[in-house]
Amino acid sequence: MASVSDDKAVIWDKTGTVLSSWQAHDQAIEAVSFSPDGETIATASEDKTVKLWNKDGVLLKTLAGHDNPVYAVAFSADGQTIASGSLDGEIKLWQSDGTLMVTLKGHQDEITGLSFHPDNQMLASASLDNTILLWNLEDFNQTVLDNLLVRSCDWVGDYLKTNPNVTERDRALCGK
Repeated sequence: MASVSDDKAVIWDKTGTVLSSWQAHDQAIEAVSFSPDGETIATASEDKTVKLWNKDGVLLKTLAGHDNPVYAVAFSADGQTIASGSLDGEIKLWQSDGTLMVTLKGHQDEITGLSFHPDNQMLASASLDNTILLWNLEDFNQTVLDNLLVRSCDWVGDYLKTNPNVTERDRALCGK
């Protein structure tokens, strides 16, 4: 089990014995979530970040991108996506490596809870605006992939056209 407070994160065993404890953020910690494999812990804080830790409290990565305190965090069932929700009603979806995938906007107030459907295709978000929104992630995942392809082709397009070492077949990779 894991618990968080204003000053630290704590990992407990089934008997209530503290296994590890560490100072996790500079400001109050508002939420905690275990990855499905139990190897990674995400903490959300008023310092506007989500931090990923191993079970011993070693910081693995800091997810920075919110402009407001973060009050909710959840792992997808496959552990490949992390959702974080903040005071301004925004939800950010992150890849497990810390890359921001998309920002979801729909709530008018603080996000208080997030939960992925076991098939990873839907996310539920609860807010102080007295709503629960269901997000179809299948649409966002395709949009993210499409945007990544466009950005990648924009980035390598000139290289593919002008580099003499690129084969004619490879020049057409981005449809140019």
